[in-house]
Amino acid sequence: MKIVLIGAGNLATHLGKALKEAGHDIGQVYSRTWASASLLANAIGCGATDDLTQLDDNADAYIISVKDSALAQVCATACKNRGKGVFMHTAGSMPMEVFQGHVPHYGVLYPMQTFSKAAEVDFATIPTFIEYNDAIAEHVIKDLALSITRHIYPLSSADRKYLHLSAVWACNFVNHCYDISARILSAHNIPFEVMLPLIKETARKVEHIPPHEAQTGPAVRYDENVINAQKQLMADSPIWQRLYELLSESIHEAHDGH
Repeated sequence: MKIVLIGAGNLATHLGKALKEAGHDIGQVYSRTWASASLLANAIGCGATDDLTQLDDNADAYIISVKDSALAQVCATACKNRGKGVFMHTAGSMPMEVFQGHVPHYGVLYPMQTFSKAAEVDFATIPTFIEYNDAIAEHVIKDLALSITRHIYPLSSADRKYLHLSAVWACNFVNHCYDISARILSAHNIPFEVMLPLIKETARKVEHIPPHEAQTGPAVRYDENVINAQKQLMADSPIWQRLYELLSESIHEAHDGH
């Protein structure tokens, strides 16, 4: 399948490489900066552009991976006079209807994973959520998804918003907690590596039991002596204290009365 990638960030980089490895013809990469477009284009062996009006007109699929705030404008420009291919975006919280009125065939291809350019991922294991507006879009989007992953789920835009919200809780906020932990440890010359077995065991447990049952720590029983003492250790960071307090209250409320 001939594909144009619109966007060259973390997700587009991994998706483009996975599609290339699956045998697809990546014809072109667009980014708003030539440096980003050419970097990904060189990695997967295709053309590059920083001009949306110069996109290849003959692609089977156009995959848009840009920040949410830019998606509507990028869609309006990229779709103009290009009604042949199927357009799709990869955003978790944006509706499929962003394409409505611009092109006849469109949908969503949302791989739910955290992506960093320097960290390799196995796309075959990534749950990928798809949506489409007609049979033509369904055929193209399903074929693309099946070529790179074993885990495909149809999901509406309305429900995908809650999926993305859940991912923010399970990934983005958790990683921020790792960062706070690392900064506290670093201030006292303790390597973050000592936390890795704890992190791995917590992740392993929720593969086998519900997260609610896996919860441990002083907040479950609301041990005020421990909670107040630990809050004092963060006296120089009021925002960390507030986070600690809110999370402790939320955990205790969830477990009060079990």
